[in-house]
Amino acid sequence: MDSKETYKPAFDEPPGTNLAGIPIKGLQLPSPYVSYGRPYYESCAKHVKDTFNASKPYIIVSRSLAQNTDKLEKLVEALGKDNVVGVKRGMTPHTPWSEILSIAAECRKVGADCVVTLGAGSLTDGAKLVVLCLANDISEPEQLARYSVESTDIPSDVKQPTVPLITIPTSLSGGEYFSLAGGTDDSTNHKQGFLHSGMGSKLNILDPELCLTTPEYHWLSTGVRSVDHCVEAICCLTATSASDDSAEQGLRLLVPSLLRCKADPDDVAARHRCQMAVRFGMENVRRGIPMGGSHAIGHQLGPLGVPHGITSCIMCPAVMKYNIKHGSSNAEIARRQDIVKNILWSESEVADSLKVAGLSKESNDLGDVLDAIIRALGLPRTLGELNVSSDLIPALSKRALDDFWAPTNPVPLLEARQVQEILEVVM
Repeated sequence: MDSKETYKPAFDEPPGTNLAGIPIKGLQLPSPYVSYGRPYYESCAKHVKDTFNASKPYIIVSRSLAQNTDKLEKLVEALGKDNVVGVKRGMTPHTPWSEILSIAAECRKVGADCVVTLGAGSLTDGAKLVVLCLANDISEPEQLARYSVESTDIPSDVKQPTVPLITIPTSLSGGEYFSLAGGTDDSTNHKQGFLHSGMGSKLNILDPELCLTTPEYHWLSTGVRSVDHCVEAICCLTATSASDDSAEQGLRLLVPSLLRCKADPDDVAARHRCQMAVRFGMENVRRGIPMGGSHAIGHQLGPLGVPHGITSCIMCPAVMKYNIKHGSSNAEIARRQDIVKNILWSESEVADSLKVAGLSKESNDLGDVLDAIIRALGLPRTLGELNVSSDLIPALSKRALDDFWAPTNPVPLLEARQVQEILEVVM
């Protein structure tokens, strides 16, 4: 291994018994490896050849990177133009099955022996499903439907992907650390989850200089998504000392670094620390630590066109406020929020930002602190800013109750009126 590169498993322990509400008993979900310290194109070329013994990579790249930068060209040149067997530019949000099946068919036709994603978001989920389709000879929507977690007819002999997936992320959402993938049935517009042994990325390549191309709004908001992972993990009433430790490390790395990225978009060291922080939040999701109301309600905002990172900007502070207001009978709720608040105040750069916002450690709660941080990052704090109509609140409130993380909120969300109260505050 090159001395400049760090190459190691992202996680040291196996996953828990439940992954985002899905029991995973009997599934083999190995940790992805993570690589950093070298340019993404050098690292990718090295691992395609030496780690995975592959020679016919297929690339799925974000449309904006392909159109507006030379990052794809650098990757193709490093891999060898004659070796790259195909390039797919862009993927529709929420990962339509038709695109997954089309890419899988093309990979099959050209004999791709490795899939590489360059970019973030739906590309990652789509590629996880492409390699599942390749392993199980899935070519029709009716076949793919059988592999969904909602299926009552899952094949008994699901084969693990053998074509390795390498992801090169340019955001901070963390999907590259997650085995679960989501895809949308074109015929119903219903998004479904997929989780089988061997799914997920085999290698995540992190390059902070590549991420200088990521628009500020997207970089910072996906960073808040990872903050949300850490906040809700610590606030979870079934948290463990190990999950608390991971979430604290994530917060201490991430929040000051996001503020630095806002102050200086060219701060590569801050971007690197942001990338290092993401896995700490995802580690707790992998452990099976339940998230709460911010994630549960946020999942319902996605189909309305609200990006995941922005849902956390809007919902996380509001849910913390709601839990303090309605959780006074359980002292553990306030104690756990105070843990998060004390972590944030103890970071000098964060404390300086909070003082500029007029906050004090003694008189402001965690909801206030998160609100001030998100405002300092220049991100939205209300649904009204995104033109989401208040007319949608009743239906949204009902749908949120079906989310697997609604009942695991510290104040369990069991009735639509509870969700409605939270949403009305952020209109």
